[in-house]
Amino acid sequence: MNTKKDKEQLKSEALKLTKKPGVYIFYNKKDIIIYIGKAKNLKNRVSSYFNESHDSGKTRILVRHINRFEHIVVETETDALLLENNLIKKYQPRYNVLLKDDKTYPWICIKNEAFPRVFQTRNIIKDGSKYYGPYTSVQIIRTLLNMFRNIFYLRNCKLDLSENGIKKSNYKVCLEYHIENCKGPCIGEQKENEYLKQIEQIHNILKGNFKSVKEYLTSMMTLYSKELKFEKAQEVKEKLEMLKSYQSKSTVLKSSGNFDVFSVLSDDNNAYVNYLKVVDGAIINVHTVEIVKKLNEPDEEILSHAIIRIMDSKQSGFDEIKEMLLPFMIELPNKSINITVPKIGDKQKLLELSQRNAKYFRLDKIKQRTLVSADRRNSRILNTIKEDLRMDILPTHIECFDNSNIQGTHPVAACVVFKNAKPAKKEYRKFNIKTVDGPDDYASMEEVVYRRYYRLIKEKKDLPQLIIIDGGKGQLSSAVKSLKKLDLYKKITIIGIAKRLEEIFYPEDPVPLYLDKNSETLKVIQNARNEAHRFGITFHRNKRSKEFLRSELNEIPGIGEKTISKLFEHAKSVKEISEMKLSDLENFLEKRKAKQIFDYFKKRE
Repeated sequence: MNTKKDKEQLKSEALKLTKKPGVYIFYNKKDIIIYIGKAKNLKNRVSSYFNESHDSGKTRILVRHINRFEHIVVETETDALLLENNLIKKYQPRYNVLLKDDKTYPWICIKNEAFPRVFQTRNIIKDGSKYYGPYTSVQIIRTLLNMFRNIFYLRNCKLDLSENGIKKSNYKVCLEYHIENCKGPCIGEQKENEYLKQIEQIHNILKGNFKSVKEYLTSMMTLYSKELKFEKAQEVKEKLEMLKSYQSKSTVLKSSGNFDVFSVLSDDNNAYVNYLKVVDGAIINVHTVEIVKKLNEPDEEILSHAIIRIMDSKQSGFDEIKEMLLPFMIELPNKSINITVPKIGDKQKLLELSQRNAKYFRLDKIKQRTLVSADRRNSRILNTIKEDLRMDILPTHIECFDNSNIQGTHPVAACVVFKNAKPAKKEYRKFNIKTVDGPDDYASMEEVVYRRYYRLIKEKKDLPQLIIIDGGKGQLSSAVKSLKKLDLYKKITIIGIAKRLEEIFYPEDPVPLYLDKNSETLKVIQNARNEAHRFGITFHRNKRSKEFLRSELNEIPGIGEKTISKLFEHAKSVKEISEMKLSDLENFLEKRKAKQIFDYFKKRE
């Protein structure tokens, strides 16, 4: 077992290191690698960890866990960068930046087989197949694959189309052959060299070399025209137009140019590196990676790591890059690449486009994390309600009822709906009390609960798992009567909440349940009760207001409900009606009734 070395011992060992470039590796007391770094001067860099007071709390924690270190000397700082990257990928130390895995992103695969298939995949198999990507957007891949199928005759079956496979299996053509999407290589009607010419053009499109593909299609169109096969020539012409349309949509520069563009956007905990590949002025690939920061690493270090990792994931790596556009200068392994930090012109616009992509990617990630966090919170709350109220299932659908009347006038009721512990306002319902005379809250509650669930059953809609009644034992008992009539009692949990002490009542249980005032369950119940009360009161006020307006118009002799309804079709208030001229009223009412209304308000002045 290793004993913990103190800071002075480590500092003393660091001062004995060479001043050459290299890579250093920190171990903890369990002899596990916790950090790998590169240095232009090993002695200065490693000793700096032990002879400085670090501003960053994360760095202080790292230093506290260092028990010993090793180092590897290399020729150049660039060699150190490559070695550091390889070692980080291999050991994935706790305190190094973490480039989130790209395995979730899709690629386009051109399979290494006879008559190669072209398809989307998320799994890279090292079998000689060619992969293009990764693509951040699945929609881009679908667009490309649809275009390939429309322009070229590609097979989509998984048959073994090697020469022996075709001979042994005696294949039959499928529907794709009959609708002319495939030329039947399975029965020998299409030769492999002809098929491979198409695959070559797909490679060109994915590399951004549209020129050679257009030349290929133009030559085919010319050949068909010479052979007087005008229908086929027209078909190829349409495919050529499709390719030009796709190219024009992806073109960002008026002049042609080939660039690999990288930008970085950083915050306290994460960084986002965007990559654009531009060929002949057109963007052929866009990719953004998220990096988890561990020690407040500077953007220069993050970008260096990300570029190496991104290019390492590409099969071509740095080989095809001639010019790279970056927001600042950094060291890269391949010295033949021309690095430009643009300030004006088209190159600066490309860099700004890359930066915008990184910004939008970051916003999407924040939204995703917020949604995940909200979902977890809702799930926790629902489980808490289930346990507190002794329910068998999660109350993902809650409904709450409240009656509203003033001295027995204009009785109404409200039902509010909560889905996943949040209000679902589009599903709120209001009720006019129809069968009850006078101020009878119990009978009113019995009526609306019956009407609500009779209708849901009739319309075969989802029933709630929890019903909340605003009121004590009396209102709760009335609601239970309706559930019994509908054979829903004990199939749905129903409770009442009394306002005075916030007691929770269960049917047939004389002892109320008292929940902690700070409990999430009580807060959801109170929120539902308050929403039902607010919604019911608003409905009640609106109804009383309309009744008041109508009652004044009812005072006019000979004016009934139909005339009053017509008046409110043309005016919003009694005041507006009273200010109308006789000629205005006569536009939509009988002359006699118009004069009656006009004279009534004239006398009132």
